[in-house]
Amino acid sequence: MALENAFELASSSIRFGHGVTREIGMDLAEMQAKRVMVLTDPNLAKLQPVATVLESLRENRIFHKLFDRVAERDVGRLRHRRRLRILDPENTRSMPRQVAATSGFDVLSHAIESFTALPFHQRPRPERPVLRPAYQGSNPISDVWSLEALRWVSKYFVRAVEDPDDLEAREKMQLAASYAGVGFGNAGVHLPHGMSYPVSGMVRDFRPEGFPGDHPIVPHGMSVILNAPAVFRFTAEACPDRHLIAAEILGADVSRAKSADAGRILSDRLVAIMQRLRVPNGLRAVGYDNSDIPALVKGTLPQARVTKLSPRPVDESDLAHLFEDAMRGW
Repeated sequence: MALENAFELASSSIRFGHGVTREIGMDLAEMQAKRVMVLTDPNLAKLQPVATVLESLRENRIFHKLFDRVAERDVGRLRHRRRLRILDPENTRSMPRQVAATSGFDVLSHAIESFTALPFHQRPRPERPVLRPAYQGSNPISDVWSLEALRWVSKYFVRAVEDPDDLEAREKMQLAASYAGVGFGNAGVHLPHGMSYPVSGMVRDFRPEGFPGDHPIVPHGMSVILNAPAVFRFTAEACPDRHLIAAEILGADVSRAKSADAGRILSDRLVAIMQRLRVPNGLRAVGYDNSDIPALVKGTLPQARVTKLSPRPVDESDLAHLFEDAMRGW
């Protein structure tokens, strides 16, 4: 089997700045858009960012319709690489504390997962370049973006959650999210994300503070980070140096660390942040127990696009043990 010998960089256009939401109408006018859908949900529809978008469309005479009861899975079918990402720090002002926390944990795990993903040169080489997957495994370009995202998360994440008026921290976390997005958009993510989907999808009655209370939900970033400490204890033996680099950026003293301790050191740093920001203590705290493990494993198996990027190969038995370890965070 021939192994991969190349990697690519792909990224959407990104525009960052205070107030850039007001430029959306002008962008669509330049694109000669005739009929525009505005997709949001009932909660965001009441907030200023959506009002700003609608005002911009009206000012630029763009015919549009508002769809304000859209679920995330519908939006997913509309995703495309050719898009302009608008990053406006003003849009983070109304973000509740717990939403900021779960979003930030997603960014944190994006950065670590893409940095520790299976290296690109350990994947099979495709027969034709067009068959090269978007998630290529860790590579020198994605490493740059992932590590810089992790540095900013280490500096600004807790500030952004604990003080909603810390606009510098909110702004930097928004940029960190985009940096991590470029990183994992090319390298991919692995087990914390692959295991997160059944955790969110099988929720029974958990209703976290700061989220709509009309239906149970385990927010995405929460479902990811609840699995992360167990995963990184498992994967560290495959690339301990990378796990230690991540741990050091997050504040761990690794000057005397041994390779065998890399997973524990990184997971301890994650747990410390989780405790400070009051994340539920493991999967058990959001409604699961050991009897759910077979179903959680079954729900993870179809996520091969990401699980195959684990730096350490994983089978059903491994997944079962990981879910068991994740039942309690500390």
